[in-house]
Amino acid sequence: MNSDSDLQIAGDILEVPHLLQTPREHPATVAEFVGLARSLAADRSRWEHLVRYDASSRWYHRLLTVPQAPGSARAGETPAGYEVWLLSWVPGQGSGLHDHGRSSGVLTVLDGVLTEHTERGVRTLTAGTERVFAPGYAHEVVNDTLEPAVSLHVYYPGLTEMPMHPAAPHCEARTEPRTLTA
Repeated sequence: MNSDSDLQIAGDILEVPHLLQTPREHPATVAEFVGLARSLAADRSRWEHLVRYDASSRWYHRLLTVPQAPGSARAGETPAGYEVWLLSWVPGQGSGLHDHGRSSGVLTVLDGVLTEHTERGVRTLTAGTERVFAPGYAHEVVNDTLEPAVSLHVYYPGLTEMPMHPAAPHCEARTEPRTLTA
């Protein structure tokens, strides 16, 4: 029996460049999109100076747009890339009940507290909270505190529609709300 280790028998994998995966320039998996949101959230210098608060209308800013590389879509798909949006929420502002069309997303609260209403109940989203959602996920996000809030939204593919839904019983005030933990 040979006492050499598998590494010695196979050689050093770092010496075989064709076996290494090329690092991706842009995220491609849910975990990588969450990682992008986390890294942007942690780098306040990238977004903090851009935030504006507007009591008369919702404020938002497209922080980043990355088109998908031509030819990188599967057969029959349109290359769509991804987008990163920065939103501010003054007390009382809300999104209305909506979904994000064919886009998946990551919502990260950067500052303040937001409340998410879905058909499953109500969730309190504090600074640092992340929500990952698939296409068609319907929710309403509201700042029902007395302090402003800021959130970061990553959409893949880039957001092309945000269909609004009629008010539903799960998004109206209740005497006994169902609460979900984040």
